[in-house]
Amino acid sequence: MESSVVIPAYNAEDTITSLIKACLNQSVRTEVIVVDDGSTDSTADVVKKYPIKYVYQENAGPAKARNSGWSIASGDIICFTDSDCVPEKDWIRKIVSKYISDDVGGVGGSYDIANKGFLLAECIHEEIIQRHLNIPAEADYLGSFNVSYRRRVLEEVGGFNPSFKHASGEDNDLSYRIKKTGYKLIFDADIKVAHYHQTNLLKYLREQYRHGYWRMKLYLLHPEMVKGDNYAGILDFVQPPLAIGFIGVLVACFFYKPLFYVAFLLAVLLLILQIPVTWKVVIRNKRYLYLYLLPVLFLRVFARGFGMVKGVWSFFVLGRIKK
Repeated sequence: MESSVVIPAYNAEDTITSLIKACLNQSVRTEVIVVDDGSTDSTADVVKKYPIKYVYQENAGPAKARNSGWSIASGDIICFTDSDCVPEKDWIRKIVSKYISDDVGGVGGSYDIANKGFLLAECIHEEIIQRHLNIPAEADYLGSFNVSYRRRVLEEVGGFNPSFKHASGEDNDLSYRIKKTGYKLIFDADIKVAHYHQTNLLKYLREQYRHGYWRMKLYLLHPEMVKGDNYAGILDFVQPPLAIGFIGVLVACFFYKPLFYVAFLLAVLLLILQIPVTWKVVIRNKRYLYLYLLPVLFLRVFARGFGMVKGVWSFFVLGRIKK
């Protein structure tokens, strides 16, 4: 089977060189396509130095960029990764080897870390790996940072939904739609791409705010998935509203002081809910420094909660489902 790699890129001048070199240095030959999503830096100049396809589009988000890429790709298997990732040398070979039957519609994998040595980045990475340890071989969700689909499957379902304007929820949406058509999604943690995880806490929380926002659109389109998928469970959905409830009760304390005890209990509950995954990460790595993950996860719940509030207003109240 012939393969193509599609890479959406936006202001990726700092990381895309390593990615392109890794794609060109695969153990099997593959077509490489970079779709520039309206970059304002020197991404175009960097990409054009290499013997790959370059496509430019006005900024519209990675979902549309991926569609622009796979629609002109020549491969039977379309692989996707992000501009801040670096695939291992056997990435394509391992992916293609998993297409063992016609009912396999997609194959995805896990992360390695490209910027080890930054505590926040390592904690983010290890929490994701902890989640990946629980994903079965036949999954219901594959992340777009390391995923592939048969071209004919993408044609059948229409590819990514371009109304997801940012990198959040568009890969869930595609996975769910492909599963509904009856195809299998295969996950293999041994298929890896290294990723530059966030090193700035405020930027990370802004990203999580965005995830909370776009999750509301995702659940409006797929209400049955509120219960969770193989990556994120029901607790991931429940915690952000609890965080917003805590904020509301805390404000109400100024008018009725006994509510302080309710606010305190909600805060303790939210903190307790972060302990299991934090402790698993600490024990698995034998690094107590990773206890830093506990306050990070606690703050993340609030960031996602505020994003969910905006998402409910935009998608459920104002009805901006197609925007």
